[in-house]
Amino acid sequence: MNIQNIILWDGVLLGLLATALFDGWLWLQKQLGGRTLNFAYLGRWIGHFRHLKFIHAQIGQAPAITNEWLIGVAGHYAIGILIAALLLLAGGSEWMRHPQIGTALLVGILTVVFPLLIMQPGMGGGIAFSHTPQPWINSLKSLLNHTMFGLCLYVAGVVMHLLR
Repeated sequence: MNIQNIILWDGVLLGLLATALFDGWLWLQKQLGGRTLNFAYLGRWIGHFRHLKFIHAQIGQAPAITNEWLIGVAGHYAIGILIAALLLLAGGSEWMRHPQIGTALLVGILTVVFPLLIMQPGMGGGIAFSHTPQPWINSLKSLLNHTMFGLCLYVAGVVMHLLR
């Protein structure tokens, strides 16, 4: 199988499985009383793209979008697939044959730039949550979540390797 097919098909499967595992992490955080991702707000932000509105003062105050929660979940999984594809671009087909935790963690950690520099500013949270009451804590939580997603990528890669 060539690298394009590996990135496409394995990237989709790896991203879906890793994101599902990550959702288990989010569920655990919620059970322990933590705040987690608001898929409706993600969907609202994405939903406003069709009106060429990419930056909001406060996404919670932006007009609601029909099916915003569903759009948010779809966006969440699409982002997971994109990050898995980045991992496979970095690790190549060899990574799927022999998943390496270091590569997966590094990709997870590096992708924290997306929420810190794109998503949060777009939703009104500012660069690195600078418009929130606890920017450092929120940024560290985002780093923890992306590190955990890197771990989920590794576990998903191992599972896929074992099932082949």
